[in-house]
Amino acid sequence: MSKVLMVIAPTMYRDEEYAVPREILLKAGADVVTASTLPGICTGKLGMKAEATLALDKADADDYDAILFVGGAGASVFFDDPAAHALAKHALDDMRVVGAICVAPSILAHAGLLEGKRATAFPSQEHDMVQHGAIWTGDPVTVSGRIITANGPEAAHDFGTAVAQALGMAS
Repeated sequence: MSKVLMVIAPTMYRDEEYAVPREILLKAGADVVTASTLPGICTGKLGMKAEATLALDKADADDYDAILFVGGAGASVFFDDPAAHALAKHALDDMRVVGAICVAPSILAHAGLLEGKRATAFPSQEHDMVQHGAIWTGDPVTVSGRIITANGPEAAHDFGTAVAQALGMAS
């Protein structure tokens, strides 16, 4: 069984970017763990409540097959977060899947993981992504090796499916 860590902001994460991929992964048989800045109840932009059972700085990439960063305005708290960067780098170095949707691909860009890689994000992030070395696609979902990026809520289903496929799970 694959184990997936989904990272959400304490507030203003994008509800469907968390709920839809999470549901796809759970149905495919994954064990999904949710992390945020601190353990506790997190509130999405549309009012969804989700419980983070783990503080991001306590997460160990070795425990997961995939690390996914959920978007929404709140995700900006992780853009320059050393723990988020270290977790994503470690996961990628160990050939694990690393994904981000909406504005969250900027976390990967700021961590230096998108240098020379094809990637997408919410259109507001294009300049930031390119400035940090990403090759902008603007597509709903872009897969570049073990890195999966998506551009927003409308791509949540395809993002979840791409992650499940990258993990070798039925989707």
